[in-house]
Amino acid sequence: MGKIIGITGGIASGKSTVTNFLRQKGFQVVDADALVHQLQKPGGRLYQVLVQHFGQDIVSENGELNRPLLASLIFSNTEEREWSKQIQGEIIREELATLRDQLAQTESIFFMDIPLLFEQDYSAWFDETWLVYVEPDVQMERLMKRDQLSKDLAISRLSAQWPLEEKKGLASQVIDNNGNQDLLLTQVSILLEGGS
Repeated sequence: MGKIIGITGGIASGKSTVTNFLRQKGFQVVDADALVHQLQKPGGRLYQVLVQHFGQDIVSENGELNRPLLASLIFSNTEEREWSKQIQGEIIREELATLRDQLAQTESIFFMDIPLLFEQDYSAWFDETWLVYVEPDVQMERLMKRDQLSKDLAISRLSAQWPLEEKKGLASQVIDNNGNQDLLLTQVSILLEGGS
C-alpha cells in the first residue's frame, strides 16, 4: 500500500507551484479540480447528472456545459446549491476514491491535490496532509494580481473558503509560501527527503 499525501491550500497560496514541482520530480499528483472538469465534459458523469437535473438549457451550442448559466442557477438558489453540493460531491468522492485505489497499487508515494480537503472531510484518506500557507494580506495581493480582481471581488472569493489560519491547525505539515519560490521548493524538497 502506497503512502498517500493530501495537498491543500487556498486560492493563490502557491499550491500549483508545489504540485508542478512534484510532477517534475516524477511523482503522481491527482488534481481534484482537473478531475471535476473531466467529469463535466460531454458524456462525463457530472455532465449527465447536471443535464438530467437542469435540462438542455445548460448545454451551449458547442455541446459543452454553459458554466456561467450553471453557476447562476446553483448559486442563486439555496436548495439547488445543497443538491449540487451533495450529488456532485458524492460523484467526485467516488471518482477520487477509484483513482486513489488504483495509484495505491502501483506507487510507493503519491499526492492528491484537493482544494477543499478539510472543508469536505477528506483528511482520513491521507497519511499526511500538507498545507501551502501564506499570510492573508499576501494571499489577497497575489489573488488580485493573478486574476486581475478588485479588492472586493478578491475578498468575496477568499471568504468562500476556510481561512488558511484555520487549516493550519489541521495539517500535518505547513509549507510557508510567504517568501520566494526557491524558499517554497526547498521546504518541499526537505519534506520529500524526510518522507521517502
